[in-house]
Amino acid sequence: MKRSVVYVGIALLVLAMGVALVREVREPREATAQAKITLKMQATWPVGLTLYDNFTFFADRVKTLSAGRLQIETLPAGAIVPAFETLDAVNRGLLDGGHTWAAYWVGKHKSAVLFTGGPGGTFGMDYIDYLGWMYEGGGLELYQEFYRDVLKMNVVALPILPAGPQAFGWFKKPIKDLPDFKGMKCRQTGIAAEVFKEMGMAVVNLPGGEIIPAAERGVIDCAEWVGGIEDLKLGFQNVWKYHYTPGMHENVTVGEVIFNGNSWKKLSPDLQEIVKAAATETFFRWWARWQKQNADAIRELVEKHKVQILKTPEDVLIEFLKAWDKIAAREAEKDPFFKKVLESQRSYAGLVVPAKRFMFPPYDFAANYYWPPKK
Repeated sequence: MKRSVVYVGIALLVLAMGVALVREVREPREATAQAKITLKMQATWPVGLTLYDNFTFFADRVKTLSAGRLQIETLPAGAIVPAFETLDAVNRGLLDGGHTWAAYWVGKHKSAVLFTGGPGGTFGMDYIDYLGWMYEGGGLELYQEFYRDVLKMNVVALPILPAGPQAFGWFKKPIKDLPDFKGMKCRQTGIAAEVFKEMGMAVVNLPGGEIIPAAERGVIDCAEWVGGIEDLKLGFQNVWKYHYTPGMHENVTVGEVIFNGNSWKKLSPDLQEIVKAAATETFFRWWARWQKQNADAIRELVEKHKVQILKTPEDVLIEFLKAWDKIAAREAEKDPFFKKVLESQRSYAGLVVPAKRFMFPPYDFAANYYWPPKK
């Protein structure tokens, strides 16, 4: 009897060891298979732009932070669908995600522009204030509500691309005040084009690749793209020599990274957090690099290409803000969600902007002391 018990005990021990061995061999393989996820994502810009570099920077950080468990296949505009069809492709699951700019979707709903930072700031906010509204003021929840409930799309969005402050634009001749500006035909797009129309301007809607040919043919007198390094890459300096900055149309403009909702849910909670962390890191790291690139580009524009970089007349900027306020008020009156987002931004800005102005010295104070402007 004792010998039988011993045999049974040995048999159970061997069986347990075998099960453990099988589990030890199987589980790492299964975990490895589950961990290697690749998301196919497309941008709304071509490879050559620094905006696309933001996309690849993000993909690299996701891969590194996840130790290779999550990888993003970055694709330029047009690789799978045309640039402005990216959102619909992500919604349908044709793409796992996209690297875009929400204001491209104002044709679907005007509130889209508010999730880019909005014309004028919005309400005087800068980039840190805008991220504060997103993460501390309820903006991120409204962002998800916009795609989920307003556009009825299966999309998750995160802010990632601070592409500003953007310059006012390029001109064939100097402008000294608002009447000079009103007499020109300018390239402008989106909600900013509506603002310029409200100001009495004639605007022409052109994609980036068509701006220079139109300028060379004399179709337009002025144009806005981004400023700095992006404008240098497109070759504005070869057509016009008068470059005005700043602008209020996209002084705080933010691009997004979007994910198909089903693709997002398939990511484990830790991978979702890695993606969020990588997006925030990309926002700041790329922005710092981009400002350095812009500084180098401004120097090249002035010293090599003899571009005159001039200050935008203040009355033009003030008139822009007045025109935008009229448009925003009309949209808020027509649409409850637009009003909800705008009031949320106004409430947050009303708290932080006056406090920040009180606590922070004006940028010009120390800047002018060490680097007095040339007369």
